[in-house]
Amino acid sequence: MCGACKRRFTTYERVEESAAMVVKKDGRREPFDRSKIVGGIKRACEKRPVSIETVEQIADRVESAVAERGEREVASSFIGEIVMNELHGIDQVAYVRFASVYRSFKDIEQFMHELEDLIRLRKQEAERGGQARGKKGDTGA
Repeated sequence: MCGACKRRFTTYERVEESAAMVVKKDGRREPFDRSKIVGGIKRACEKRPVSIETVEQIADRVESAVAERGEREVASSFIGEIVMNELHGIDQVAYVRFASVYRSFKDIEQFMHELEDLIRLRKQEAERGGQARGKKGDTGA
């Protein structure tokens, strides 16, 4: 109670959310900026059949993953890997575009190695998908 006005005041506590600091490859630190995530994904998805809604959903998941860590600092590599994993499942051209910038390929061999890995993973997924479809249609007769 206030001694001067004789009124009662209530205080409320709330969680103060502060943006995590992103630790860049060169050691610099800057505040997490969702718009940078969206911009990078948009550039990778340019002229691809990926909606802005999908881009926003990816950015939401990245932002959530950073927040869930609950740490004051997060490595840019953590963010980059999440974006790459998301793009890998959505559009492989966008994935390769993002990976080429994110991983800073030094030469064509590194780039080709990434493409070969992507092709190998696609084949494995197709084989698993074919096996799963074969089992669904199996009547046992």
